[in-house]
Amino acid sequence: MGTSPHHIELILASASPRRVELLAQIGIAPDQIIPADVDETPLADESPLTMAKRLATDKARAIQAEHPHACIIGADTIVCVGRRILGKPADETQARDYLNLLSGRAHRVIGGLAILSPTGDVIKAITTKVQFKRLSTEEINGYIASEEWQGKAGAYAIQGRAGAFVKALSGSYANVVGLSLHDVAGALKGCGVHPQGLI
Repeated sequence: MGTSPHHIELILASASPRRVELLAQIGIAPDQIIPADVDETPLADESPLTMAKRLATDKARAIQAEHPHACIIGADTIVCVGRRILGKPADETQARDYLNLLSGRAHRVIGGLAILSPTGDVIKAITTKVQFKRLSTEEINGYIASEEWQGKAGAYAIQGRAGAFVKALSGSYANVVGLSLHDVAGALKGCGVHPQGLI
């Protein structure tokens, strides 16, 4: 990114190590990582897509208030079956319920992305369709025991053991992990932040 007089500070409004790793994959290192503390409770009758965009934007705006001249990345990942949103499970019982629900069926992972900067804002939602194979009781028990489900929307991490559960995927894999790199790279170029080697 360089440190020219025109260098724009890049801030990631997320505590997710996965998002940091994804950005590093395309040669982007945020100048600061400042997690935003926002209420992630769904609004009444809010669709998963609207919620993903709203939360990503709320996170970015919370940081923008203190850093008005920076380029800020806000993101949120929502797993849903139809209109039912599967958040981060509160305990093993809820994680098991989610995995049973996802077993043998398709679901959507919606990545809300908000990139706010002095040159303009990009706010969008990226949808990836994921098809799980039918999970046996032993597979679910093993995954619960691994504790990988903790803190994960939908009770699974595709980049971990749950990768073996995925029968098919349509859309951005990186979006399921936490950030659609295609969309992030394009939006950051508009802010004057270029991924390494990509002009």
